[in-house]
Amino acid sequence: MSTTNPPPPPSHLDPSTYPRTLTDPTQNIHLELTYSALDPSLALNQISSAAAGANVLFLGTTRDTFEDRPVAQLSYTAYPPLALKTLRTIASDAVSKHGLLGIVIAHRLGIVPIKEASIVVAVSAGHRAAAWRAGEEVLELCKEKAEVWKMEEFVDGGAEWRANRERDAEGRAVGGIV
Repeated sequence: MSTTNPPPPPSHLDPSTYPRTLTDPTQNIHLELTYSALDPSLALNQISSAAAGANVLFLGTTRDTFEDRPVAQLSYTAYPPLALKTLRTIASDAVSKHGLLGIVIAHRLGIVPIKEASIVVAVSAGHRAAAWRAGEEVLELCKEKAEVWKMEEFVDGGAEWRANRERDAEGRAVGGIV
């Protein structure tokens, strides 16, 4: 009996080809797709600026239920060339619109257990109003536009693929999508 090795996964699904990063030092933009745990301290360090009066950090974490159904974990996948291009546009637009001094968007791929972060958004600005607005806007645009997909895996063994844009900031279904 001959044994053949299965073909390797495409590079965008192979965790050994990560992290995938894109950095623009001229705008202090740092983008990352990774299979490793996210580091909020690193994100804050990357956006640090002596001119910043405000640094805002958001961590999106896996919760243990969805619509009263126990969640075991989340799993994310992405197509990195498109996702990084989209994240670059979101970050650059936010720097211009809000006068940001730095921005980090890092998204975890693969399995993300309960209580662990799947996304980090960190922004730095001269004043808090711009930082607050930019942080929330960047997160919502990432959920709406970035080529990252989420599978909710439930304790009962079921699983459902979801687009991040299916829910608003309050968790309500949007656009008739449930």
